[in-house]
Amino acid sequence: MAPRQDLPNLAQAVGVGPVMPNDVSGAVDIESAVELERGGASWYGPRFHGRRTANGERYDMHALTAAHKTLPFGTMVRVKSLVNGREVLVRITDRGPFAKNRIIDLSRAAAVELDMLGIGFKQVVLMVAGGEVAGKVVAVRQRLD
Repeated sequence: MAPRQDLPNLAQAVGVGPVMPNDVSGAVDIESAVELERGGASWYGPRFHGRRTANGERYDMHALTAAHKTLPFGTMVRVKSLVNGREVLVRITDRGPFAKNRIIDLSRAAAVELDMLGIGFKQVVLMVAGGEVAGKVVAVRQRLD
């Protein structure tokens, strides 16, 4: 599947601005979190470390970041393993994954938090903050699909 050319404009459509690397104001409150999707997660690390991501930042495999096909850059996503129940909060900085049966590519650091380094793949659920932002994200994603 080829990357979509309209995805960088999704943030504008949703009305969500970028979240800076150390800004946790966009953190997902578990009480108001809305399930976005379920599926497979994989991780990427050393081969991409230091390269530019789709949002222009340099990929840091030690940061809690992720790649998603459609979520706006800067979106804070809580990723929960359906295998062991562990959770991690990541910031979307890149596009992908482009492998079949994957919904998110996690940084090495996020993979460590979910205890999936050796396996390389886990079934997960993605959650975003509830309320207006989550509703807009879901609505825009449905229009794009």
